Amino acid sequence: MARRHHYKRRTKPAHELDVTTFLNLMVVLIPFLLITAVFSRMTIVELNLPSSAAASSADAGFTPEVIVREAGIEISNGKQVIATIPNEDEEFDLDTLSDYMVELKQTYPAQDSAAVLMEAQIPYDYLIRVMDTVRSVEVPIEKAEGEEFVDGEPQVELVALFSDVSVGDAP
Repeated sequence: MARRHHYKRRTKPAHELDVTTFLNLMVVLIPFLLITAVFSRMTIVELNLPSSAAASSADAGFTPEVIVREAGIEISNGKQVIATIPNEDEEFDLDTLSDYMVELKQTYPAQDSAAVLMEAQIPYDYLIRVMDTVRSVEVPIEKAEGEEFVDGEPQVELVALFSDVSVGDAP
């Protein structure tokens, strides 16, 4: 007869997990993440793509078109070129474009839409800069008598020009 060994099972005490350090980490990490999440914001600019239906309604009013080409910037009314701003040292003259946009806004104050048309090889950075120039202009705020500028620099106010911008390819 085979001898059966009956060993007395030794009961080992169950190990307890020490989660104190993990909880300490969570106590610090969660408020940090919540605080930094408040400061991240995203600004979205809605753009319109020109369509054939918009072309028929544009005949009723004036809609400025800013056409960015390698040679320079053209401002047109959809039918003919109103002004041409040539490149200076292979850079677009956005200050002159801003002056033209201010003149157009003064001539047509009710008009809020404009089109920015780009040639295919123009860098994306210029699209953003031209759109910003067409959408708004910085106007210096005149100071009152005896008032001084903050940090010695004149204060500027952002004034909307053509806030409804359409983007497309240049013809």
